[in-house]
Amino acid sequence: MLKFSLNHIALSVKDVDVSVEFYQNIFQLEEVKNTASNSKTRWLSLNEGKELHLIPRPNFEIKINKAVHFALATTDINVFIEHLNSLNITYSDWLNTVNKDYIRNDGVKQVYFQDPDGYWIEVNQASS
Repeated sequence: MLKFSLNHIALSVKDVDVSVEFYQNIFQLEEVKNTASNSKTRWLSLNEGKELHLIPRPNFEIKINKAVHFALATTDINVFIEHLNSLNITYSDWLNTVNKDYIRNDGVKQVYFQDPDGYWIEVNQASS
């Protein structure tokens, strides 16, 4: 049977520079070289060989809802929530209660927020 692993997440964005700044401020992601082309697409490392590709599409309509999201885990969700607060980033639980975290039935704490193009991002507590 074939095995698969996550390689990258690609998002269409209105302004690639704004998006790069957002993701670097929130997650301290390091930019890596776009080895695929000479386009204005910019790549950010998610570590462990995984990347976030930000593809400039200034004239595209971007439609999303909270069910379309990607999730990252952190070892200390409370420190991350403090970081969001320090950057004045509004977050919510799944039901859109502003600046409220959510604890899932399995005990994992999570928050949701949006990037400059409206993409939803979940950050949750990594299991130990």
